[in-house]
Amino acid sequence: MSAPPKLPPANPPPAKLKRELSVGEVAKRAGVAVSTLHFYESKGLITASRSSGNQRRYPRDVLRRIAIIRVAQRAGIALADIHAALGTVPDGRTPTQADWRRLSSDWKDMLQQRIDSLMQLRDQLETCIGCGCLSLGDCPLRNPYDRLGADAAGPVLLQPGVGGAAE
Repeated sequence: MSAPPKLPPANPPPAKLKRELSVGEVAKRAGVAVSTLHFYESKGLITASRSSGNQRRYPRDVLRRIAIIRVAQRAGIALADIHAALGTVPDGRTPTQADWRRLSSDWKDMLQQRIDSLMQLRDQLETCIGCGCLSLGDCPLRNPYDRLGADAAGPVLLQPGVGGAAE
């Protein structure tokens, strides 16, 4: 019996890994459009250097940063909040599992507050008749405790010049 053929290593040795990736390589690996990378860069979420030919080059850790950005965006986290959170992870260092636990824990609290607020809004909508007249004596959304009733009768918010309505 002959020996089985030698297979190349599954992963190339670290010395052979490219340290920097082109914008096209990052877009393909991260599953985003090149314009998305440019947008993230303009917002300070990721950084790139320039080659001698003035082409963008991204460090490999940008792939994990983009993954974090995409997950956070999907959860409804504002870009400003993502930027602030990523600002706690030094550039040039790949975000670690500990970084992710810290970031996601902070976002989890913010999301829970948003969920609680939306649930309260949902529950208040049950008392709204949805007609848009805003003339209900007790509208928990637009006229809690009938504060506008002291100004005038009827749909106060829809009457120009009455109850602070826009003219």
